[in-house]
Amino acid sequence: MDDRPKRGNDRIPPGQYVTDKWPVLTYGETPQIAPHDVSIALTGLVSSPSSLSWSDLQSLPRIDVEADFHCVTRFSTLDNRWSGFSTRALLERVGVEPAASHVMIHCYGGYTTNMPLEDFLSEHALLADRHNDQALDADHGGPVRLVVPHLYAWKSAKWVSGIELLPEDQRGFWEVNGYHTYGDPWTEQRFSSQETKAAYQVRRGVEPPKD
Repeated sequence: MDDRPKRGNDRIPPGQYVTDKWPVLTYGETPQIAPHDVSIALTGLVSSPSSLSWSDLQSLPRIDVEADFHCVTRFSTLDNRWSGFSTRALLERVGVEPAASHVMIHCYGGYTTNMPLEDFLSEHALLADRHNDQALDADHGGPVRLVVPHLYAWKSAKWVSGIELLPEDQRGFWEVNGYHTYGDPWTEQRFSSQETKAAYQVRRGVEPPKD
């Protein structure tokens, strides 16, 4: 895993364009959740399953992360200032069982997305409630969303309601519907078909057939 912020010539992943806008891309309706209604369940392979309220979140040490944001639809926005709560601090509250290797993020509205536990625990990953010094609005995931800057932005799930630790990888909503299970922008891991081709190549030791 390379979760270091990119700068210089490798800052923009291949196939991306930079915009000053922040398009709203959402499957389904935008949930309207008041901060006092936020409840984030910490479940699965944790020592002490629990739920965090908005007040619980606000009691955690606050961190600030400046990072670029790369959408699989090919736009990138630069120098986003996120403020919120470290994913590491969240899991320290409940304890991680040794068998845990992956995370499933659950969201209000039914959306899910998956990632390796190592990526979720990146020092740059956080549950953010502020963006560019403003409270995060509902269209962009407010009151609170996940931000994992080194992966494509669909992994930075909006409206988080649960964090489930798993013993193995399971695909989330978009991963079941054709997106790559990992989503590294710098190797353009956009679609699940790329995984099929890579597996074919390893199995046969030859280049896979072209589409």
